[in-house]
Amino acid sequence: MSPQRVLVTGGSGFIAGHCILQLLEQGHLVRSTIRSLAKEATARGFLEGAGMVHSDKLSFVAADLLHDEGWAEAAADIDVVLHVASPVQPGAVANEDDVIVPAREGTLRVLRAARDAGAKRVILTSAFHAVSWGHPHSDHVFTETDWTILDGPGVDAYGKSKTLAERAAWDFIAAEGRGLELTTMLPVAVMGPVVGKDVSGSNHIVRHMLDGAMPVVPNLFIPVVDVRDVASAHIMALTDPAAAGERFLLSNGRALALKEIGAIIRAALGDAAKRVPTRTMPDVLVRVAARFNAGMRPFVPDLGYAKRTSNDKARRVLGWTPRAPREAIVAAATSMIGTAR
Repeated sequence: MSPQRVLVTGGSGFIAGHCILQLLEQGHLVRSTIRSLAKEATARGFLEGAGMVHSDKLSFVAADLLHDEGWAEAAADIDVVLHVASPVQPGAVANEDDVIVPAREGTLRVLRAARDAGAKRVILTSAFHAVSWGHPHSDHVFTETDWTILDGPGVDAYGKSKTLAERAAWDFIAAEGRGLELTTMLPVAVMGPVVGKDVSGSNHIVRHMLDGAMPVVPNLFIPVVDVRDVASAHIMALTDPAAAGERFLLSNGRALALKEIGAIIRAALGDAAKRVPTRTMPDVLVRVAARFNAGMRPFVPDLGYAKRTSNDKARRVLGWTPRAPREAIVAAATSMIGTAR
C-alpha cells in the first residue's frame, strides 16, 4: 500500500492511539484531532511511551465533535479519515443526549468535512453495541447484517449513540455523500495495552478487577477483541476497494464469562492479581440490586447469556486474523500494573 494522508479523530483515545501507532509504523502521514492543542504534548508523550516511530509524520489540529470550527482544517488534503472519536459511557447516564448528540452530530460533522475536502473514504469506528443489543436471547450468531433494537431490553445511552450515529452515517452517504466512501468497524469489547494513563472502554473491567472495585462478578459473558487487531482492521480497510460500503464485525471466538476473565488475569499475574474476584454474584442478587442501583440495571437482560458472533467477513474480505482473547486481557492487565509473570 502506498503511503496515505490519514486523519484520525480523537487522537488521545485508546483505539485512536493504536491506529496512530500502526499508521506511523507503516509509513503513513497522520493528522489527528484533539479538543485542545494544549493537550498535544501529553498526547505525544503517551504515544512515545507506547513505542511511536516516525513522530515527525504526526501532526495535531484542534476540533470538537460539538462544534464546526477546526474540521475543515483537519480534513484538508486528507485521503482517508478514521473517525474513531466518540463518547464512551456505557451504563446509566443522567442525560442520554450527553452521549447521543456528540456521537451522531460529530459523525455528521466529520463526514461533511471529509466530503467537502475531497477525501476518498471515511472508516467509522462503530461498535458491537450497534449490532446485538435489544434482541431476545437465542442461539443466533450475530453478523454485520444485524442492528441493535433501540427500544429493546438493556439498550443504554451508549448503545443508542453508536446505533444512531452509524445509521446517520449510512443515510448521509446515500443522500449527500457525493462519491465519498464509507466503511464501518464493529468491534466487540476492546481490551489491550493502555496508551498513557487513562483506562477506557472495556479495559475498565480489567481495572476494576485489579483494584478490588469488583469483589464479585455478575454472571455475564463478554466477547473480547484486542485493540491492536481493531487498529489493524481499520488500516487494512484504508484503500481496499472491497471494503467500501461495508460493515465489519470485529470479534474473536466465544464470549468469556467475567469469572473466566478474572481467572486469566490471576494465572498470568499471580500475586499482582490477588484482588481479582473469584466468586460470581447470584443472578437473583443482581436483579435485586438493580432495583436500587441504576448502574446495575443494564446487566440484568444479559445475565447468563453468551452472545455468539462471526468474524468471517473481516477474515474473508480484509484478510484479518485476530489474536486470542487471552492476549488482549493479559496485555491490558500488565500495562496497568507494569509487571507480568
